[in-house]
Amino acid sequence: MLRKSFLALLTMLLASVILTACATDDSTNDNDANGDSAAEEKETASKEDSNGKEASIRVIKHAMGETEIEGTPERVVTLYQGATDAAVAMGIKPVGIVESWVEKPVYNYLRDDLDGVPIVGLETQPNLEEIAKLDPDLIIASKLRHEEIYEKLSQIAPTVAHETVYEFKETVELVGEAMNMAEKADEVLAAWDNRVADFKTKVQKKLGEKWPLNVGLLNFRADHARIYFTSFAGIVLNDLGFERPENQREDVWGIKLTSKESIPEMNADIFYIFMSDDEAVHQTYEEWTSHPLWKNLDAVKNDQVYLVDEVAWNMGGGILAANLMLDDIYDRLGLEE
Repeated sequence: MLRKSFLALLTMLLASVILTACATDDSTNDNDANGDSAAEEKETASKEDSNGKEASIRVIKHAMGETEIEGTPERVVTLYQGATDAAVAMGIKPVGIVESWVEKPVYNYLRDDLDGVPIVGLETQPNLEEIAKLDPDLIIASKLRHEEIYEKLSQIAPTVAHETVYEFKETVELVGEAMNMAEKADEVLAAWDNRVADFKTKVQKKLGEKWPLNVGLLNFRADHARIYFTSFAGIVLNDLGFERPENQREDVWGIKLTSKESIPEMNADIFYIFMSDDEAVHQTYEEWTSHPLWKNLDAVKNDQVYLVDEVAWNMGGGILAANLMLDDIYDRLGLEE
């Protein structure tokens, strides 16, 4: 009887050991499977994070080469007037800007939007220390103004540069690409294109065979006069469909006229004249426009001589300034938008 009881107990113990061993093996297998799965998930997540980061790095090609920009910049410094104008047009408030050429420190048409924004020096001589203090994550410069300090700017923050300072549509595109706001840039440019199309339709209807007009873009200085060919205003006028007199079509900024005997070179159907508010400049203007040769010009004889705002027509250099120009032209030609 005792022997049978012992055998029964031994059988139960063996069964218990076998079940425990099986359970241990199953548990170990489960833990290994869970461990492999977790490792795979972690690796996948790491790859996704890595890929996401890589995808957020954009290479921007510009006048000074290529610049890598990660994500969407939030603290941008603009170092020329057209870039500041473009930023405001796209709803961006820079953390730093350069001083305006006139109406200092900020052009009147941008003043409300740029209230409180620090000035970081002149367009031709920005202050690197002041820029660095602002901790920017993007700097927008121009090769024309900043080629010599480009490397120093790039050490402060990723820096992109346009070739010039007056190609206003290209500046909008550069700002949009650098700020990861290409769609907004497209909207701004599309709005401009729509206005241009509207202008062309209405001016053609009003002027008929007289359109397109030959336009002269004149500027008076203290000791000479200028005819501008390629310039900010020249690009806008070309975009609107104006033509230039035969002698004013060279691919250069323009010409300086130092003698009143050169007045006939100005001849055009319509004149837009901008100049600074300076006594010496006004005296030059009065002397030249009182000369007998001036009175023989087509624009003068047809009463098509207009004094225009130098900020909108020359100094602003951006898409908003171009729109102010177009407002002015609508008004001068008696067109309703």
